[in-house]
Amino acid sequence: MSLPANLHPDEASPPWLNKGDNSWQLTAATLVGLQSVPGLVILYGSIVKKKWAVNSAFMALYAFAAVLVCWVGWGYRMAFGDKFIHFLGVPNVSLDAHYLIEQAFLGYLPNATMIYFQFVFAAITLILIAGALLGRMNFLAWMLFVPLWLTFSYTVGAYSIWCPEGWLAKKGIIDYSGGYVIHLSSGVAGFTAAYWVGPRTTKDRERFPPNNILLMLAGAGLLWMGWTGFNGGDPYTVSTDASLAVLNTHVCTATSLLTWLMLDIIFFGKPSVIGATQGMITGLVCITPAAGVVQGWAAILMGMMSGSIPWYTMMVLHKKIGFLKHVDDTMAVFHTHAVAGSLGGILTGLFAVPKLNRLFYMVTEWQHYIGLLYGLHTGHTTAGFTQFGIQLLGIAFVIILNVTTTTVICNVIKLIVPLRLAEDELQTGDDAIHGEEAYALWGDGEKYESRLTSVYEEFPPPTKGGEVQMV
Repeated sequence: MSLPANLHPDEASPPWLNKGDNSWQLTAATLVGLQSVPGLVILYGSIVKKKWAVNSAFMALYAFAAVLVCWVGWGYRMAFGDKFIHFLGVPNVSLDAHYLIEQAFLGYLPNATMIYFQFVFAAITLILIAGALLGRMNFLAWMLFVPLWLTFSYTVGAYSIWCPEGWLAKKGIIDYSGGYVIHLSSGVAGFTAAYWVGPRTTKDRERFPPNNILLMLAGAGLLWMGWTGFNGGDPYTVSTDASLAVLNTHVCTATSLLTWLMLDIIFFGKPSVIGATQGMITGLVCITPAAGVVQGWAAILMGMMSGSIPWYTMMVLHKKIGFLKHVDDTMAVFHTHAVAGSLGGILTGLFAVPKLNRLFYMVTEWQHYIGLLYGLHTGHTTAGFTQFGIQLLGIAFVIILNVTTTTVICNVIKLIVPLRLAEDELQTGDDAIHGEEAYALWGDGEKYESRLTSVYEEFPPPTKGGEVQMV
């Protein structure tokens, strides 16, 4: 049987290259890139107070550009290259044309495609960290933070968990698309960096209304739809597992959004748009480590838990635990990414289906990749408990790694430039930092007296004696 002429191998399309897989991988990578630029650029620029719109959007745009240069310069090979030590690859450039057109370490793709795909994941991780630091971090400090954190933290996590030679990868950890590498890492690193940078001004912490909720929804929509590539691209092939991952992603996200919405209505009396957006994000984050390896009913359950557990930690525990209140995490990245990412990793350890894991990891043995519930059901109890333990080990590793590296990086940076903006810059915002403002028309941003105060107070409930009253 002869192939159509356009499918015959040639010098530009070697026998190992799958054109369909390569096309989807480039498309998926671009969808993930659009989550950041313009997705999170728009979301950050609109969910903050007007005077911080330019600075917040530009922190995201800068990170996207800086990560790419570092990624091809040394980062990719540290995360996915030849083994240096158990948790890191040998630093090397990824710019030689001969290397770029060779087959990648996984899939039927060239290295150039894999580098591009992994870059957009690295970039969005740094941009998510920025969410915890909006409204007060010195932009020069941010310019230093991005390449340093990518080099000394992200590459270690990515190599350990995703690279076939990584120590957690060899143990059999399940992180389908970045619940650990991206979301848990960004949540912990963002919260840690927020501690070292310090808080916003008292006035901004007390009142930080979004300057454009409609644009915020546009950014959130790009984030949600872009997750089709985020989770659908990780099998590195156009497979049935990729299709399952996409559907599970959207099912979990919709369920999480609706769960968060219902909790807002029950306890605060009104359906919050910002709250629904937070529920959307926690659903996306929670399903990420499990997307293609769980059943559809599990995606529903994960959505219910991702819409309720982070809601509780954010809307209730955050107000009761002194340390959480002390650290000024502007966009609640700790709750939406660290809590939701950890939750996703744990639930993956419960719900992971052996057959689906074999489709994704292309393995046949029972020793790895079996959720605890399936291990108990099939008699592979030891394997199930082992897998669950590995998931917990991964959470502990990512937390320790990011608290340590982020603390060291922040303390090194503050020896060079201040981490926090000067008081006069904090009072003025964009104009003092960049000499630019987001809106040329609309007074000083204080004419519209919004009742919204921050992501932690979607509705200021009626007070009596200074205590929050549940409706």
